[in-house]
Amino acid sequence: MNRKFYEIAYRAGAEIAKRGGVVVCGGLSGVMEAAAKGARDNGGRTIGILPGRNKSEANKYIDTAIPTGIGEARNSVIVNTADGVIAVDGKEGTLSEIAFTLNSGKPIVGIGTYDIKGIIKEDDPARAVERIFKILEGGR
Repeated sequence: MNRKFYEIAYRAGAEIAKRGGVVVCGGLSGVMEAAAKGARDNGGRTIGILPGRNKSEANKYIDTAIPTGIGEARNSVIVNTADGVIAVDGKEGTLSEIAFTLNSGKPIVGIGTYDIKGIIKEDDPARAVERIFKILEGGR
């Protein structure tokens, strides 16, 4: 895991918590863990939508673990649960979450991730969270 992206995800999770939001993620390691840790360290709540059938797969910063038993298809559940998405770095799983988000019409901000039409680019996690919340409040 790239330390830079871990820190970015941590800061995004912290900013979401400071605004009273809930971090919804895949509940495992890497940026998912970082965002959950950032939220928890700042008094926020976290939900982990897990690919497997066992709650114990969740990282230790997840408050509510939801085992799905549907593998990567759980990315659709993550996007449908979230109001908006912040994509940090990523591989194939992030790419599928981006596709689900764009198809849903929900706002998505990307930090160091794929260059795809529809993703709002940001380089700072605080600004990324601010953009998502502003869009959700009816602004742009």
